[in-house]
Amino acid sequence: MFRETITLTHDGALKAVAAGAARAVTMGVPQCLVVVNASGEVLASLRMDGARFLSMRTAQAKACTAASINAATGGMAFEVALSAGIASQGDVTNLPGGLPIRFGRRLAGGIGVGSEPASRSSMWHTPPWRRLAPT
Repeated sequence: MFRETITLTHDGALKAVAAGAARAVTMGVPQCLVVVNASGEVLASLRMDGARFLSMRTAQAKACTAASINAATGGMAFEVALSAGIASQGDVTNLPGGLPIRFGRRLAGGIGVGSEPASRSSMWHTPPWRRLAPT
């Protein structure tokens, strides 16, 4: 048996990071952005000037979580999120700011954004940013 898959290229990952950085500039909040493939391997990342340095870790966890669950981060039940975070040693997070990257219905990877208050992270789940991760 075989299953047809798609691969997110480094060029696509760099374009997503560049588009995310452009969006962050318009929002006036420097960000950390990480793009992973469907296996959670980092393809591209950026820490914008002024972004919190520890947010690279959370952005990567958000990208990996979104790719792993094939859904936006931030919607897990508290108990599930807590257990998953502990079991994965922090690689799974329920913080908002992660989106799966899909082409058609096929998962290609995930993108995570961090370095702002959680109250603003939901802004990354709205157009035009969401169009970077078409469903």
